[in-house]
This record gives sequence, C-alpha cells and structure tokens, in this order.
Amino acid sequence: MGIVTSYRLRWNRKRWLIRARRKARDLRPLADRTAALGPRSILLFATLRNERPRLPWFLKYYRDLGVEHFLFIDNGSDDGSADYLTAQPDASVWSTTASYAGARFGVDWINALLARHAHGRWALVVDVDEFFLYPFCDTRPLRALTDWLDDAGLRSFGTLILDMYPKGPVGDQPCAEGQNPFEIAHWFDSANYAITRNGQYGNLWIQGGPRARGFFAEQPRAAPALNKVPLVKWDRGYAYVSSTHMLLPRGLNLTYDTLGGEKASGCLLHAKFLETLGDKAREEIQRAQHYAGGREYQAYAAVLSDRTDLWNKWSERFINWRQLEILGLMSKGNWA
Repeated sequence: MGIVTSYRLRWNRKRWLIRARRKARDLRPLADRTAALGPRSILLFATLRNERPRLPWFLKYYRDLGVEHFLFIDNGSDDGSADYLTAQPDASVWSTTASYAGARFGVDWINALLARHAHGRWALVVDVDEFFLYPFCDTRPLRALTDWLDDAGLRSFGTLILDMYPKGPVGDQPCAEGQNPFEIAHWFDSANYAITRNGQYGNLWIQGGPRARGFFAEQPRAAPALNKVPLVKWDRGYAYVSSTHMLLPRGLNLTYDTLGGEKASGCLLHAKFLETLGDKAREEIQRAQHYAGGREYQAYAAVLSDRTDLWNKWSERFINWRQLEILGLMSKGNWA
C-alpha cells in the first residue's frame, strides 16, 4: 500500500469518527445501563426498526452464546420493539427518528456507541436477523473464542453471511414470535460463491448464494456482499466503513491467511427469508432509506410477488458448524 493511499485511509478514518460524534446527537437514551459494564464485558450492538417478533429468540440465542450486554438503536419502530427492549435488564436502548440513510445506513450511530462504550472490549455487531456461528460454538461459549483471539494477538474475526431459506415459497413460511427461525429456514447454498479482494481496504468481497441466483441473476455484480467482520476487540480509534463489511484501520479486515493456510472464521446464519420479507420489502421501498435507493428490497419485492422458491436440488440442509467447516464455508484454523 502506497504512502498516498495510507494517508487517505487515515484521513477517512478520522472523518468517519468526527461524523459519528456529530451523529450521536441523533440518539436519545431510553434505557442506559452501561454504567454496570465490566472491563471484560462482551457486548452486542444492533440497529433495528419494527422487529418485535424476532427479538425474543434473538436475545435468547445471544444470551446462551455468552453476550453480557446488548446495546440497541431503535430507528422509529412503531410495533413495540423499543418498549420490549427497554424492559430487558441486560439491554441499553437508544431511540432516533433521524434518517437511517443520513447516518450512512446506521453506521455512524453504531460507530458512535462503539467509541463510547466498547473501547477495550470485544464487540459483536449484527443485524437482528443474523446469528453468529463460530468453531466449537456448540461446546464453548463466546468467551472461549475471545480469550483465544486475545492469546493469539488477533483483534478481529471474519464471517461469511450464510443465507438460510425454507423449502417452498418464502411467503408461505410463517415464523411465530419466539420461534427459532431455523426450524423453518434450514436450507442453504453450499457453493455458488465468488470471492475477490478489495485492494484498497484489504478485505475479501464475497457474493453469491441464493440472493445472487434468486434475485440478481441478471446483475450478479449488484448482489449483496456476504463478507462481514462482526467481532472486534474495539478501540475508540476504529471505525466501520460500510456496514460491518469492512473497517479501519485496514489491518482489521485481514481475517484470512495470505500465505496459503487458513485463519479461524465463522458464519452469520441469515434468517431473512421468511413470510415477513414481502411486507418488509414494501415498507423499505416506500421509506427509501437503504443503500442504492433500496435496490435490494426492490429485487425482493419483484421476485417474491411470483411466489419464489429458493430451494433447488443442490440445496443443503443445515446440521451444525462442523458441516460448514467440511464444506469450506468456515474454519477452525489452528484453534484446537
């Protein structure tokens, strides 16, 4: 990386941090319990809007995994999400009705809370339809992973977003409040992924899976990115650049081995493809608050109206993380 590029990235990082401090003024605390955080507390950060039915299972999943405190940003929900989260004793909640797009699709708000509350701690940043999976997660708590990362001198942990889907039309697959969504959406693509390297930020750029073949078959390069770096030992000088796809300093994006081996990595099981997606797509198209004018949601709405079925004869039924490692979708690396 040249001197000019290095200087530009440092300047960009400073700019994102200044912007985050300014956008923090958008946030109004509804329940701030962060004074009780310990120096080693494992934190989870998420931004949401109208996700009340998902929240009971989401909280249970991450509590069982070992998350000790949740920090939520509610962006104008009117379905009771904010009230539900405020009542949770291990959650802090901020509310805003400001523009999601104007906050760089929530990244500025997340950066602000990370700088204020996550410095020196491990922070997991996910959407409420994403479920973190890592090697040995069935027998080892999240603390075991972060301790190993600390001992190995690693500051970040990368994942592939693994889109999960049901068999049959997506619109015919209801999920009850509090239900494990993967009792319904338990299929995934075991292949069909394209990987390139981002020369500027150093991260891998992954596209493919059911979203590419089902919704962007005519424009595969426009398909959503499936690479994320959701788990980071945070420092107040860090900043996410684009969702959790990449961040600065750029060394945090090097979550893969460049010498031919394998670094430990995980997956985010993505529970987007359920009955509620059609209504969500129509709402987000109307709000026009997502990337590229909601292009992704426009694609969902167009295809879902035809009662699309993402399942095909190459679909794999999800079993556990070891299955994903065998398929090369995640790796335990040298963590034994």
